[in-house]
Amino acid sequence: MLDPAVRKLALSHFAVAFGTFGLAAVMGFYQVLERSGMFPALQSPGVYFASVSTHGVLMAYVLTTFFIMGFGYVTAVSSLKTPLWYLKGAWIGFWISTAGTVLAAIPLLLGRASVLYTFYPPVQAHAVFYVGAALLVVGSWFWCVIMIVMHGHWKKAHPGEAVPLPMFATTANAILWLWTSAGVAAEVVFQLIPWALGFKETVDVGLARTLFAWTLHPIVYFWLIPAYIALYSFVPKAAGGKLFSDELGRAAFIMLLVLSLPIGFHHLYMDPEQGTGFKLSHGALTFLVAVPTLMTAFTVSASLELAGRIRGGTGLFGWIGALPWRNPMVLAGILAGAMLVLGGFGGLVNASYAMNAMVHNTAWVAGHFHLIFGGTTIIMYMATAYYLWPRLTGKPLCSNTLPLAQLWSWFWGFAILTTAWHILGLLGQPRRISTVTYNSPLTFAWDPYVLTMVVGGTVLTVSAGLFVYILAQSYRQASTGTVPAYEIEYAEALGAVTRVHPLLNGFRAWNIAIAVLMLMNFGYPIAQFFLIKTFDSTPWGY
Repeated sequence: MLDPAVRKLALSHFAVAFGTFGLAAVMGFYQVLERSGMFPALQSPGVYFASVSTHGVLMAYVLTTFFIMGFGYVTAVSSLKTPLWYLKGAWIGFWISTAGTVLAAIPLLLGRASVLYTFYPPVQAHAVFYVGAALLVVGSWFWCVIMIVMHGHWKKAHPGEAVPLPMFATTANAILWLWTSAGVAAEVVFQLIPWALGFKETVDVGLARTLFAWTLHPIVYFWLIPAYIALYSFVPKAAGGKLFSDELGRAAFIMLLVLSLPIGFHHLYMDPEQGTGFKLSHGALTFLVAVPTLMTAFTVSASLELAGRIRGGTGLFGWIGALPWRNPMVLAGILAGAMLVLGGFGGLVNASYAMNAMVHNTAWVAGHFHLIFGGTTIIMYMATAYYLWPRLTGKPLCSNTLPLAQLWSWFWGFAILTTAWHILGLLGQPRRISTVTYNSPLTFAWDPYVLTMVVGGTVLTVSAGLFVYILAQSYRQASTGTVPAYEIEYAEALGAVTRVHPLLNGFRAWNIAIAVLMLMNFGYPIAQFFLIKTFDSTPWGY
């Protein structure tokens, strides 16, 4: 059983994460209705963009950061079987991030930070928003340091032994976040805050976009790695089997760490500031980062097949039906895999220069992003919450069937919504607009897919509400007086893992590799703004 102090720490993080998730889900539903043009009374560009910005920040930054920190503390203590190092520092980080969230929320809700969830000047937010965002990141750095130190302490106390895979992956994610958050932190602290406060009249837009590209795509893997941890560590155990290969998992997490950082320029293909050679390099690495995802898909599928055959599945596909589909973790893993395949295909399209030009800034991009983030990533966060909740609260879930209904509805909601967005993107519907009502016969083809979008958004909103209800109702249940001995159990590898190659058990060499790749891919693209004359930008917005 987890130490009560760690349980309280984790629950506090999850409360912020899932509380903001519920608020963001309601805003997302409003955006679907407003954007459809079917409800004229709801149409307000000001409210729409304030809502989109708040929705994006809460989902992409607040939900993820607080969930990842809470999950990381639980993983570190339970997998290493050691007390949490520097509990006070963990709480300091929590409160700094919480204060930052509150500060950023004020201008967001007042419509003074309607910059979507990006940091792209010349669109300008109120200075308080940038300060709040910076504090959110600074608070998360406490978590990073704690994870890295605990990893190092364990290795020193267990020389030559393999760090447990869940902790190895968590440490990789902490290192990834320190590397990737440096880009947006530099932009916010040295460009955007002084600019928003009036200390600087202009900022170099090209430099700002380049620094944000440093963070923009690697952050996706910061979100995704906890989902992969659940796929490797919880799903095989829940299915009644073992993990097919521990070493493949380690290699996948290392590749995610090293290859995910220098790939941001495929978001800048249409921007003129960066040369084609650097865009080619970033694009090639974007294709390479698909390899660890394919490795993950293979390893988890093989683990599930082993479990299915242990449960009596026969024939080529009989093992699939033999799996315990009524286990929320297994169900979520299967559904997450299905969405990952489709979303990953869309990612390859976006990384391809010519095809990217055809779907650039269309609804296709929103469809791809939501399928990977809202679909694959968040459904595994939900399953992980269902698994950890009894172990953190000491109370069982309020229902065994409601989580299954919620996960299925989440899957079908995203299947409907993102299919409509992908098709609308191919039909030319732009993104980042508040309404799609045009007086042109060319847009009549959008109508059935706009209606489909509303249906998908409705299903997702109901599913999100059900998720929050399940957790809240389970927490409110009367205590039985005795705390059940819930244990956090991780999947064992098919072959016993006691020692692994040092390159699969630490990160010193990989940090050097990251530094070299980052210097090669971002060194001159950033330095050029200080070496050559660039054009000033004129503030626009607030």
